[in-house]
Amino acid sequence: MGSRRGKTEKGWSWERALCGVIPPMISPLTASGEPDEAAIRKLVGHTLGGGCSGLFVLGGCGEGAWLTTTQRGIVIRAAVRAVAGRVPILVGLMLPTTGPAADAARQAADEGADALVVGSPYYYPVDAGIQERHVEAVLKAVSLPALLYNIPQCTHHALVPATVARLAGDERILGIKDSAGNFEVFQQFLALKCSRPTFMVLQGDESLAAASLLQGGDGLVPGMSNFAPQLFVALHQAARKGDVATCVELQNTITDLATLHSHGHWLPALKAACALIGLGNGHPSPPLARASEEHRQAIESILRRHQLLPRHRSPGLCKRHSRHSSGA
Repeated sequence: MGSRRGKTEKGWSWERALCGVIPPMISPLTASGEPDEAAIRKLVGHTLGGGCSGLFVLGGCGEGAWLTTTQRGIVIRAAVRAVAGRVPILVGLMLPTTGPAADAARQAADEGADALVVGSPYYYPVDAGIQERHVEAVLKAVSLPALLYNIPQCTHHALVPATVARLAGDERILGIKDSAGNFEVFQQFLALKCSRPTFMVLQGDESLAAASLLQGGDGLVPGMSNFAPQLFVALHQAARKGDVATCVELQNTITDLATLHSHGHWLPALKAACALIGLGNGHPSPPLARASEEHRQAIESILRRHQLLPRHRSPGLCKRHSRHSSGA
C-alpha cells in the first residue's frame, strides 16, 4: 500500500486524507434489504465531488453492526470500485468481540480497504486491558493501519485517553475518531499530539465540529456530510484559515440541520434526508423501518430551509459556500 505516512502509490497521503472531511457513509439498501450498488456509486460521487478526503464505510451510519458478512463485502467492494483509489477507504469493524472483528478485518483487506476503524468490544463488561488486547489482535490479523473509534453511547465502554495513549505507541494506529460528545475528553486526545505529532484526532459529533477544528482537531467524520459534504468542507477550510466568523455561521447551519435527527430514529432520518436529494431510497436494515411520511415531510422542510433540495441546489447553501470548497 506504500508508506503509511507519506504519499501512497494511489496518490494520497494519510496526513492530507485525515486532515479533512471523511463521511461515515450510509449503506444504501434496496427495498429487499440488499446493498444497492448503483446508489453506493452515486453516493461516492456526491461526497467526493463535494471535496471530501476519504470515506468511512460500515460504521454506525453504515449499519456495519447489523449487516451480514456477505452484505458487508458487497458494500466494501462497491465503495472500493467507485472510489478507484482517489481517496482512502476506512472500514468499520463495529462487532462485539475479537474473532468476528478480526474476520471482518481480513475481509476488508481482501476487498481493497486502506485502513480499519476499530473501537471497544461490547455486550460484556470490559476494561482497558481487554480493549487493548482486542485492538492488538485485530491489527495482527492484517497488515492495514487503523483508526481508533470512541463511541461509548453504542459500545457502553469508552476508550479513555490513557488507553488511547498506550495504543498510540503503535505506529499502525493512525489516530482516533471521537464521537463521545465530551469536549474535555476530546481535548485530552488532542494533547496526545504533544508526544506523537502524527496522531490524528477527528471529531464525529457534529455539534462540536467548529470548536474541535478551531482547537486543533485534524478532521471531521460527520453523518450529515453524506448529503451536505460541501458544508463541512467549507467549515474545515474556514477553520484552517482561522476564519472564526465563518466557522460560527457554518456551525449554526449544522446545528439547525441536525434537528432532522429528532424526527423519529436518527438513522432512518439521516437516510430519509439522503433519499430526498436522490441518494438511496431511505430503507434502513431491519428491524428499523423507513422514516414515516410525517417525519419525512419534517425533514424535507429542514432541507428546504437550507436550500439543499435538488431544485434549490443552484442558489443554495452549497453554492453560497463554494468559494470555500475547492477540495480537501
